[in-house]
Amino acid sequence: MNTRTNTYVTEDQGRLNNYAVEPKMYVDSSQQFGFNKYAEKLNGRLAMIGFISLIGFEVLTGQGLISWLTNL
Repeated sequence: MNTRTNTYVTEDQGRLNNYAVEPKMYVDSSQQFGFNKYAEKLNGRLAMIGFISLIGFEVLTGQGLISWLTNL
């Protein structure tokens, strides 16, 4: 027979079985506006994607975005 406490199980022979404690999950469904962590993180990620895309565009075409737009 197993004896159970909050974070571990001890078997009849005295062996200890440790299990990971699962964190309690919750969802915050309230809308947030302005400067919050999610908006700033998303803005930073999109800026990084744009910057890397611009570098890739310059490598592929051999010219910058502004010079490419003026030569259309």
